[in-house]
Amino acid sequence: MQPNQPNLDQLDRLEQLDQLKQLESSMTDHHYELEETVLKLSDYLKTVEVVVKETFAHHVWVKAEIRNLSSKSGHYYFELAEKDDSGKIIASCRGNLWRFQAERTLKKFAQSTGMQLTRDLTVMLKVTANMHPQYGFSLTIVDIDPNYTIGDLARQYTAMLDRLTGEGLTELNKSCPVPLDIQNVIVIAPEKAAGLGDFRAEADHLQAYGACQFHYHYATFQGNHAPKEIRHAITDSMKRFESKHHCLPDLMVVIRGGGAVGDLGYLNDYELAALLAEQPIAVWVGIGHERDRVILDEVAHSSFDTPSKVINAIVHHQRTMAETAQGYMDSIERLSKQQLQLVQANTQRLLNQVQAKSISQLTKVQQDSEHAMQSIQRTAHRQLKQAQQQSNQQLQKIQRDSRQQIKQATISISHYVDSIRQQAGNQLKQANELTEQYYQQNKGLAYQSMTQAKKDSEHLREIILLQNPRNVLQQGYAMIKDDNGQILTSATQLQPQQTIHIEMRDGEVLANVERQVNLQ
Repeated sequence: MQPNQPNLDQLDRLEQLDQLKQLESSMTDHHYELEETVLKLSDYLKTVEVVVKETFAHHVWVKAEIRNLSSKSGHYYFELAEKDDSGKIIASCRGNLWRFQAERTLKKFAQSTGMQLTRDLTVMLKVTANMHPQYGFSLTIVDIDPNYTIGDLARQYTAMLDRLTGEGLTELNKSCPVPLDIQNVIVIAPEKAAGLGDFRAEADHLQAYGACQFHYHYATFQGNHAPKEIRHAITDSMKRFESKHHCLPDLMVVIRGGGAVGDLGYLNDYELAALLAEQPIAVWVGIGHERDRVILDEVAHSSFDTPSKVINAIVHHQRTMAETAQGYMDSIERLSKQQLQLVQANTQRLLNQVQAKSISQLTKVQQDSEHAMQSIQRTAHRQLKQAQQQSNQQLQKIQRDSRQQIKQATISISHYVDSIRQQAGNQLKQANELTEQYYQQNKGLAYQSMTQAKKDSEHLREIILLQNPRNVLQQGYAMIKDDNGQILTSATQLQPQQTIHIEMRDGEVLANVERQVNLQ
C-alpha cells in the first residue's frame, strides 16, 4: 500500500508529538526518583528499549538514502542516512529487511522500477523502530515504496539534464562533423555483450573489405563502478589511437545491448555524460533500449535504439558515400568527354588559323630578310674599311711609343745596376766586421764554460768515489746480506734464527739472528 504523503506526515507528526509529551511528562514525574538511582547499563538500555517499543510500536514511512547494502542468509542489512543540501550527513542508522519479507519486497521494487535495489538510491521505507541492549538502535523494514524511487530518479535525471544544458554540453558533440569517409571507429562496449556480437557481425564485413577499421575497448556497463570504467575506456582509447596514428579517429561508438533494463540507471552519470560530450569527434550511442533514454542519449551526436542500428547507420553512411562518390565520378567522366570534344574542335580551328597566319608571316619575313641582308652587307663593307685604316694608324703609334720606352728603360737599368753594386759592397763590409766581433766574444764565453764544466766534473768524480762501498767499509761501516746476496737495510727484513752475512773492509763473517729489538 502506498502512503498518502501529506495527510500521513501530519498524522504521524501529531501522534509522535503526543507520545513524546506523555513520555516527557512521565519522565518528569520520575525525574527526582531516578536521579539518585544507579542502574546497570543493560537495565538502562532495556528501559530505553521498552520506551522505544511503547512509543514507536506502529509503522511509519521514512525517506532515507542507502549508504551501504549487504545480504547474508537471505537477510538484507542497510546503512541509512540523511544529508543536508551541502551533502553533509545529519542522521544515520542501521536497517534490517528480514528474509521472510525480503523476497516479496525486492521483487516488487525491481518489477516497478526496472532496477535492483542498490546503494546511493534514495528510497521511501516503511519501518518500525527497535532498540536492543546489545545491538543498539535499528529500523526494521517491512515495505519499500518503488514509486518514490522512480520519482526521485526522474528528478535526478531532469536536474542532470538541466545542468548539462546550462553548460552547453547537450549540443556540443552534435556540432562535431561526421567525416565523409569513416575510416577508423573506436568502439566502447562490454566485452561479452550480446549487442556487441550483433555489431561485429556487420563490422567484420566492413573491415574485411578494407572499408573501415574498428578499434575495440571494453568496460563494464553495470554496477556502481560502471561510469568510472567507461570513462577510463574512453580516455585510454583516444590516447592510444592518437599516440599510434598521430591523428584523431573518425568516430566513437558506445554500445551496450543485451543487459537488463534496470542497469540503465548506472549510465546516468554526470561526469560520464560530460566527458562524452566533450570528445573532439562525433559519438554515436546504442545502449540497447527502445523506450527509456539515458543521459548519454541526450549529449551524444546521434542516438540509436540498438547496437545493430548503429552499425547499420555506419554501413548506410559508407554506402551513401560510395554511391555519392560514384555519381561524382560518372559526372566527371561525362563532363570530361564533353570538354575533350570541345577542346579538340577548338584546337583544330586554332591550328588552321595558325597555319594560315604562319604562311603569311613567313612570306613577309622572307622579303624583309632579303632587304635587310643587302643593307647589312653594305654597312659591313664600309665599317670594315674604316676599321682597317684605324688599325694601321694605331699600329704605327704603338711602334713609335715602344721604341721610346725601350730607350728610356735601358738608361734607367744602368743607373740601377751601379747603385745596387755600391750598396752591396757596403753591406758586405759591415757584415764581415760584425762577424769578427761575434767570434771574439763567443770565443771567450766558450773557454769560460769549458773551464767551469771541467771543475764540476772533477767534483762529481770525487763524490762518486766517496760513495763506493769499499770506501764506506774502510770508514768502519759494514754491509749485511742474506743467503741470496740481497742487501738488508731494515730490521723488519730479518727473522729469528736467520743466518746473515756481514761484510767488512777486510772480510766476511756469518751470524745468526736471535731476536728483534725495538722495532719501529
